[in-house]
Order: sequence, then C-alpha cells, then structure tokens
Amino acid sequence: MESLFDPVEARVIGALMEKEITTPDHYPLSLNALTNACNQKSNRDPVMSLSEAEVQEALDSLHRKHLVLDRSGFGSRVVKFKQRFCNTEFSNLHFTPGETAIVSLLLLRGPQTPGELRSRSGRLHAFGSLDEVQRCLEALAGSEEGPLVAALPREPGRREIRWAHRFGGEPAAPVGGAAPAVEPAAVEPDPALERIEALEARVADLVERLARLERGQDADG
Repeated sequence: MESLFDPVEARVIGALMEKEITTPDHYPLSLNALTNACNQKSNRDPVMSLSEAEVQEALDSLHRKHLVLDRSGFGSRVVKFKQRFCNTEFSNLHFTPGETAIVSLLLLRGPQTPGELRSRSGRLHAFGSLDEVQRCLEALAGSEEGPLVAALPREPGRREIRWAHRFGGEPAAPVGGAAPAVEPAAVEPDPALERIEALEARVADLVERLARLERGQDADG
C-alpha cells in the first residue's frame, strides 16, 4: 500500500478518530485541543511533544489529501477540525466499530498484539473475545482497498504476533535477534489513565472556552 501518512499525520488522524468516539461533545477539535490530544501521555506510543505549528502543518498536508475538514462554529471564530479519512460520505473506507477501534489504536500506539488491542480498546469498542479482534484484523488485512494492516514476523521472546497499520507504507520488520521491546505489564485497562485522559480533554475544553471569553472581552473593550 502506498504511504498515506507520516508519523505526525498518523498521530493527528488517530487522535481525531479517538476523540470522535470517546468525547463526542467536544468534537470536532480546535487546534489547541487536537495538539493536547496528540501529546497525551496516556494511550500514546511514542509520547510526542508537538507544537501547534507542527500539528497545523500536518493538518494542512492532510487537508490537501482531502482527509480532514475544518469549520468554524456559528458565532465562533475558533476553527475546528474533523477527520474524513474513514466512516464518512467522503471516504472509501468504512469500518465496523471494532475495525475503527483497531485502526485508531494502531495509529496512536504502533504495532500491538491482538491481546493488547483488546485490553486497550475499552473506551473505543468492547470486544467480546480475542477471536473478534482477530476477525477484525483479518478483515482489515483483506480489505478491497488493499491490505490495511499486516502481521509482523514473530519476534524472539514473544508468544503473540504483533500487527501494524500500513497507512505509513510497508511496516518495518523487526531486526532478527534484537531484544524484544519492553511491553507494558498491565493487560487490563487502567482506570487511572482513563481518568487522566478524560481530565485532559476537559482541561483542553475549558482552556478553549476561557480563550473565547477573553477574546470577547477584548472585542468589547
């Protein structure tokens, strides 16, 4: 599959997909809220520290590829962004809820095993079993648009095969004999991290509202 995203663009699309599901009341996202979503410390690998300028540059590139839309709300000068990469009338990609969760997680956290995908998907989609995760992965790998995910060669010391998205081109195979990457020890969703994520979204919304109030006061002055 031809490369569609660079790493920053993948993070932007993944964050938009995630927030569309997990915080629909705050979606679409302003540039500030989207930057905070991209830089979250929870549910991100690697953790990034992107500036608003870097996120805007990625948005401009995605806009040229017709993969994001921007709009201003009624009575608001704040531009907000939404993805048109999948599950919209503008996209050829239409995923099931399980497939959407998997694609978002792979964009946000890189290659993962089916078990990791299931344990980390709680706020996006509740998988009933590992078999359901596997069926979704196989459906994505056999998509009519071409393989959208790929199974990586088994790494030394690992029991499960990891899967990667192919929107950044062909996934790099692990180097033979290299020490396996350290995986998080937890296999169940961490309620503390989920609360942090929800608080980060709330703080981003409050910051945006405060900025709008200050701009309104400046205009009245």
